Amino acid sequence: MTIHYKNTHIELLPGDITDQTVDAIVNAANSRLAGGGGVDGAIHRRGGAEIMAETRRRFPEGCPTGGAVITGGGNLLAKYVIHAVAPIWRADDPRVPELLASAYRESLRRAAEHECTSIAFPSLGTGAYRYPVASAAKIALSTVRDFLNETPRQSLQLIRFILFDDATLRTFQDAAAEVFPA
Repeated sequence: MTIHYKNTHIELLPGDITDQTVDAIVNAANSRLAGGGGVDGAIHRRGGAEIMAETRRRFPEGCPTGGAVITGGGNLLAKYVIHAVAPIWRADDPRVPELLASAYRESLRRAAEHECTSIAFPSLGTGAYRYPVASAAKIALSTVRDFLNETPRQSLQLIRFILFDDATLRTFQDAAAEVFPA
């Protein structure tokens, strides 16, 4: 699925984020930037030790939840990796939705600061951090829409969501129909 909004193409696709030929891919990182499983593990395995070495050198204190930092892409096709820290899902914490939106927004800002024209996101927070996919999809796509509305003079021409399974892809497609009505 491709959405044309402002001067940007937003794509929702199945696949492996480590295979993306874009300027930056977003890593679902933990706050210690210590590596882990899922998307984080796949990016570090494919990108090589250089990415972890750079995060340790440049960000020894890690990255707060809702934040994002950028490193080189190591052996990946992408020039950069943006390490975004989503919140752990807690239905009783009213800050959680804004923290998830902030992780997306800060990722977009890092990409724009580095004049990226393309970026690929996974579904942040919906794996080990258990954020409900339907809510996360609406937050992700609304944050992209709002960023494009609020930052008209930015470099991003392609914002891609690479979704690991068909159920997540369908959920993002449903959310896109609400966030970007025809």
